[in-house]
Amino acid sequence: MATPAPQVLYLDNHLLVLDKPWGMLTQPSGTGEASLEEWGKAYLKERFGKPGRVFLEAVHRIDRVVGGVVLFARTSKALSRLNECQRAHGFEKEYRALVWGTLKERALPGEGELRHWLLHGEHAARLASPGEVDARECALRYASEAILPGGTELLRVRLLTGRYHQIRAQLAAAGLPLCGDGKYGAPEASRQATPAAQEGIGLLSFSLSFPHPVTRQRLHVETRLSLLEG
Repeated sequence: MATPAPQVLYLDNHLLVLDKPWGMLTQPSGTGEASLEEWGKAYLKERFGKPGRVFLEAVHRIDRVVGGVVLFARTSKALSRLNECQRAHGFEKEYRALVWGTLKERALPGEGELRHWLLHGEHAARLASPGEVDARECALRYASEAILPGGTELLRVRLLTGRYHQIRAQLAAAGLPLCGDGKYGAPEASRQATPAAQEGIGLLSFSLSFPHPVTRQRLHVETRLSLLEG
């Protein structure tokens, strides 16, 4: 199955926000595989008839197996200011997660907070003890959006910290692995629950809010993708 093309969600002289399809890399990997960054550069080059190289740098990244909103800076000044804003926790990121199982089955409330200690392992995050060397505390807030046929539930997730594979590892630790995420314990049958799992997993970078690096006006951008539709 061919990976669908990205979509432009926002564009000005300083920023480009793209909708990344599941299965596409955010940045080049050196393997010659297509990436969102390369697609963005080609788009800008054609749109504005730019000769030579095009400056475009990802301000944040999402895994190949995740779809949705990704922010790029079009100038070095914008990149520097956005990176500083991100370090100061000026970004708000919200996700949609389709999980295998339900909150009720795991004796969890319809909305709440998850806190765990995680270690960044070999291409995966694993649960750790608070005193373990290099372990970092992770926290997220979740709320139920809908209970769906087939024993799955759609959750709204907001990150309180930003750690490697945090949503994937924390939901799995709560007994609710993302559909299609075999790395964190989801059964193969869960791939049938969402079209996203044909190319990735049941996780969508749904929205991003942040202050514009020049105007300081707060921007809010949402994906056009859906976990529940093909």
